[in-house]
Amino acid sequence: MAERAKSSADTRRIVFEAVPEELPLPPQSLDHCDHVVRISLAGHPELAADHLLSREMNGKLVETVGSVIRQLNLEFLKSSVTSLDKPEDRRSKIVARQRAYQLLAEIALNLAGIERKKAGFSDRESDETFARVVRTLERWEATEMNEGAGLDDLVAAVVADKFTSDMKKVMAGASMVAKMAEGIEKELVKGKTVSGFVLAARTAIRDNIYYKMTDEGLCKFGNDYAIGLRWLRHLGYVQVSTNPVLAARAYEDDPALWSSLKQVARSDRFSAQHSTDDDVAMEATMVALWPNLAVLRPIAILSGMHDGMVSYQLSPLVAGSLEGSFRDGMKIYSAAQEFLRRYDAYLMWGYCNADERGRPNIVFKVAAETAAAIDITRSLNEMGIGTNNTVTFAVAQETALIMAAIEGMVRAKSMGIHVTQVYETNMGGRLESHLREVEAAKLLHGVLGATQDKRGFLEDLASRVGARQEADGLAPIDDKVKVICSVKHLAKLTDQPFAEALTAGRSVDDSGRTLSMLAELEDAIEYAGTLVAQRVYDIFFSPENRVKWLAHIRKEFGLSEREAEEIMDRIDVLPASKRRPNDTYFTLARNNMTNTEFPNHQFNVLSASQQDGFDVHEFDGAITKNHNPEALAGLLSIEDFRRAYETTPELAVILEKVGIEGQFGGAGLKPDEWSSFGPVVKTMTEFRNAYERFKKQAVEFVRRATIHPKQRRAKAHERRS
Repeated sequence: MAERAKSSADTRRIVFEAVPEELPLPPQSLDHCDHVVRISLAGHPELAADHLLSREMNGKLVETVGSVIRQLNLEFLKSSVTSLDKPEDRRSKIVARQRAYQLLAEIALNLAGIERKKAGFSDRESDETFARVVRTLERWEATEMNEGAGLDDLVAAVVADKFTSDMKKVMAGASMVAKMAEGIEKELVKGKTVSGFVLAARTAIRDNIYYKMTDEGLCKFGNDYAIGLRWLRHLGYVQVSTNPVLAARAYEDDPALWSSLKQVARSDRFSAQHSTDDDVAMEATMVALWPNLAVLRPIAILSGMHDGMVSYQLSPLVAGSLEGSFRDGMKIYSAAQEFLRRYDAYLMWGYCNADERGRPNIVFKVAAETAAAIDITRSLNEMGIGTNNTVTFAVAQETALIMAAIEGMVRAKSMGIHVTQVYETNMGGRLESHLREVEAAKLLHGVLGATQDKRGFLEDLASRVGARQEADGLAPIDDKVKVICSVKHLAKLTDQPFAEALTAGRSVDDSGRTLSMLAELEDAIEYAGTLVAQRVYDIFFSPENRVKWLAHIRKEFGLSEREAEEIMDRIDVLPASKRRPNDTYFTLARNNMTNTEFPNHQFNVLSASQQDGFDVHEFDGAITKNHNPEALAGLLSIEDFRRAYETTPELAVILEKVGIEGQFGGAGLKPDEWSSFGPVVKTMTEFRNAYERFKKQAVEFVRRATIHPKQRRAKAHERRS
């Protein structure tokens, strides 16, 4: 029994710790089959499986995968793992079997997911290949059983466990992908783990609401998180966002990233190019970025850089500088291009050379803190590098930035440059939180005006909402109120402690009116982000206005109809920072829309779809529908909402010139007001603080990783002395 447990632990350790080999350039492959087998056995099964995602493989998939299986069968059956005496021989065999299992599983998952449709594979070709893969996996699992291995010692069992363990890393289990892993595990049967895994995974993928929405063309989706992306790609996701907060969380969720950073930090290139702390932070962020570039690479190539984009946020320290942003952007873009040239040499080997190799599927997130964001957006798009404007909450902000992106893309087209996808983020949830905080503070100050013991009142309320420790350290009343009313402690205006504080000592009728007012105000605020997204979408992409922009681009810039259409087609509104499922369902659109989702929000959207009576088709084109007519009237009485919802007199002139009709108001944010707008201030403060924390963490890690062992021991001795 002890020997069996030791053997099982040894198999698990070998599988989980196997390190991929570096692939030589140029590739030494003979044909597609040899290419797939060669790079898979070198430790790159995902890349090997993705190599098959090409339209040139149409009609050849069954035969090619059959040849791959034939070669892997030889590798799998060379010798029994249990009959090998030398540890190094046993390890080598386990790793080879692991990679064979992983390759076939990855091929099966690509065929279960939406990728097969993007590559143009027919259902017959996909289903036949999938069935052959499953039968092969079952044969291999039976072979392991017949060799006398215990159920827990099977390489197949450990490989299946590795798949689900990686899925559970996303948000430490509090995510849709992690919940999918739990559901898949319940379907697994001892002795048929990898084969059972891919069958259960296919069901989990195709039953998922995101797969269904993507498959039916209701909308496109992106991941607002740095890991778990491959599973979301199977569901149809075509974009991923990063920022300082998400980069730090990626390292928390997946400690293996630190090992990757250590390898990079010890390279000659790193020491030669990275002299400042900000350089180190940039490199650490890029380490988390490379896997996402690779995951979405097939989608980017198949779509001609329309989808499959990785949004990389430039340092918040250079957000207000065209020169600084451009300098950092070029460093990252050049590094990504170098990485992808090598990656594409393998991903696209043997296929038509007409497709450009190495062009990064990356767009830069440009924080709209100041008017500099307009120039940065225009300049990057002029080079054919897409942008994703972020820290954007207002119609005026987003309208000005979309127009800057159009101008930049027009300049690119005039030089014959193929333009990249552009995103305009709408941080609806953060706007909502800001409005709630402001209105809650007003209401609380109103109550305090009639309260004698203001500090005692606030201390009691702070305790009830869990803010006592933070509030106690603050002297000014205003600061205490801000803490109590912050999104951290007040999820809704109708939360019981807050509502009771506003109605304390009042008559039943007065309390009833106050509670009713809170409910109406809360209901309206929950629509704030959606209303901003709807107005931006209407200005540019409603059927009647989209044709006006096309005509304007052709007339103003002298482009052809095809060129103008390409530019308009490459701009998506990107609703973000969601708070509830309807923040997604109410912003679905078949064109010019990508909803970006946080992992726990994804699970909430999925759960909502599983309720009785749910019909996703009711939300087809939801971005154009009026979901709550009363909400807008109530919100327009809030100054900061009007600043977010209305345009400026300057923009109104441009919209009139294009022919866009409507009453857009004139109280919208002007560029010189962006930096003082509440949600901008709060978000940039959070981003800068997160960036500084992550930078400090990365610098300290790199310093420890690159110091010579003798120096480390000497320093430790000095500290003890």
